[in-house]
Amino acid sequence: MRINGHTQATAVIGWPIAHTLSPAMHNAAYEAMGLNWVCVPIGVPDQRALFAFVEAARRVPIIGFNVTMPYKQAVAELCDEVATLAQMAGAVNTVHSVDGRLIGYNTDGRGLLESLADDASFDPAGSSVAVIGAGGAAGAAVTAFILAKAGSLALVNRDVDRAEQLLERVENRLRGMPVTVHALDGSAASAVRDADLVINATPVGMGTDDPSPIPTAWLREGQVVYDMVYRPGDTALVREARAVGARAFSGLGMLVAQGALAIDIWAGSERSQSRAPREVMRDAAEMQMNERAIGDPGGAQ
Repeated sequence: MRINGHTQATAVIGWPIAHTLSPAMHNAAYEAMGLNWVCVPIGVPDQRALFAFVEAARRVPIIGFNVTMPYKQAVAELCDEVATLAQMAGAVNTVHSVDGRLIGYNTDGRGLLESLADDASFDPAGSSVAVIGAGGAAGAAVTAFILAKAGSLALVNRDVDRAEQLLERVENRLRGMPVTVHALDGSAASAVRDADLVINATPVGMGTDDPSPIPTAWLREGQVVYDMVYRPGDTALVREARAVGARAFSGLGMLVAQGALAIDIWAGSERSQSRAPREVMRDAAEMQMNERAIGDPGGAQ
């Protein structure tokens, strides 16, 4: 990569930010696509810093930026325009700066569907799905499964009110799809066990010593289990799901796909054949993740 006076900037913001793989995979993609762009990580420690960054992004020639925890929901309120999928999800993870206006998108849901197709050979159409969590990641997942015409949805969360709020946000888009809401206790066991697909949309699993977000007894042979968390080694959920005969996958494929979709938006290639190179991005992300695991066996994600 050569940075010069013509280089254009993109960014990824969040807090903490040291764990992010986005610069590695984005910069690999830019080089492969012949784009004189660079992606830099920017730590945003609090709401005041977030407001300052967003205002600066309107004034300086930045192409756009990705948003990671904990600001996906807050940024949705700060954009000048928010795409329909991001409105449904209640979260923005990709922002495009166009003539000083910030347009918010959510590529997480489409990234999840892309990863399920490519990594798990799974099509949610007509299937029963259980989503664990009710934050921005869960909102993106629910939106994706509505678009993919899943057969039914079960929302499982510690705070039932948050799950109800998520359901209320998408209710007018369900088109008759049955949705149930469950507390994260024994009452949710059958809803999870009966599901064809189980999604972990919580951050539980990011720590190397984190337990599974749900009991192993709720899982069964033949299910597809997808953990949105990505890190070196398997999460407890992935390990335990495989032990009972389920097909389990980490969130690395989703990370790559959502980042690639962001590049497609910024580069105007969303509807063309010149898409961001997914394999190049995955290789770069895996290399970065493995290097960190060697340097810090306790490892950040």
